[in-house]
Amino acid sequence: MQRLYDFIRRHPTGVDTFWAVVLFGFAMLWVIQVPVGIETRWAAGFIVLLLSVVVALRRRMPEKMLVLGALLGVAQLALDVGVNPADFAMLVIIYTVAAHDGPRWTSRLALAGGLSAATLAQLRWPEESTGIGGRIFVTIVMSVPFALAWVLGDSIRTRRAYFAQLEERATRLEKEREAQAKVAVAAERARIARELHDVVAHNVSVMVVQADGAAYVLDAAPDQAKQALETISTTGRQALAEMRRLLGVLRTGDAPESGEYVPQPDVQQIEDLVEQVRRAGLTVDFKIEGTPRPLPSGVELTAYRIVQEALTNTRKHGGPEAGASVRLVYFDDGLGLLVEDDGRGSAHELYEDGGADGRGHGMIGMRERVGMVGGTLDAGPRPGGGFRISALLPLKPTH
Repeated sequence: MQRLYDFIRRHPTGVDTFWAVVLFGFAMLWVIQVPVGIETRWAAGFIVLLLSVVVALRRRMPEKMLVLGALLGVAQLALDVGVNPADFAMLVIIYTVAAHDGPRWTSRLALAGGLSAATLAQLRWPEESTGIGGRIFVTIVMSVPFALAWVLGDSIRTRRAYFAQLEERATRLEKEREAQAKVAVAAERARIARELHDVVAHNVSVMVVQADGAAYVLDAAPDQAKQALETISTTGRQALAEMRRLLGVLRTGDAPESGEYVPQPDVQQIEDLVEQVRRAGLTVDFKIEGTPRPLPSGVELTAYRIVQEALTNTRKHGGPEAGASVRLVYFDDGLGLLVEDDGRGSAHELYEDGGADGRGHGMIGMRERVGMVGGTLDAGPRPGGGFRISALLPLKPTH
């Protein structure tokens, strides 16, 4: 049955031609048996043939076949060819035109012709044995099939248009979902790039400073050199753990093993960060004001990365005698950050525009992080020298 259905869908004109031949055969039996003159019989045969053509080509040329059917109906009235089986083609073409998504005038013409066909037939070939009431009743009954054919075709056309609209909407939504997925992927990659920048810029700079110090005091103070090497080892392990967590996000199809990825840094780890920087040789004054309390994870990560970026910049560009201060202030509706240093040198002043990596990624990353949580960031040189970064991170995103 499925193969037959597929064949019918692939060859609609062939199927219509088959039914046209069947209709032509039944109609010719009527032509042969009807008691009419030879001229009327030839005219009836020609009209029957053309009505069969209407059925055969109804889906290839619906508008033209409708006009041909209307002309054949007029010819029947003019040549006195009575109602016959071939007139079934009128119902078929009315249904086809109503179901076809073509010019609206064809559908209106089909409806008007179908409703008037029975009336014209009664006027041309009246039933002598019935009265006026009987003729009106017969006219109404004969008009019902034409009306039903048009209604059925029009409902199918409306249903097709509805399903086509649903398919178009589904396609559009699918494209929108794909676009949103691409945007989400781009945003996630940008976030990972910022995370990698922070990890590499901070931890590698600590390792470089410690390595330089260890090489400098290796002969004179072996204990200090050993401590510096231990700091390098600890910092390297921390950097590897964070990079493993970030790179794990990029994996597809691999579920992280238990304990493989470390949690993201939070505000409580800022004190550990400050201690790490102090061991690297930078003097840092760290204070917390207000009552510490749990914060949204996005706010905590943003605060940690801002402090990390600022201290990394101070260590890299502030000069050998630079010192820094870090203030965390807990407000009722947010978290305040203030990171200042007294660094000197033109290289440090470039940070406002260039960032910790010298190409603008540091400050751009800071502003993006703060903007993602709905906060504000103010950064610039301090009067008398040094650099200052001030941020306010709200507990609830602003709209």
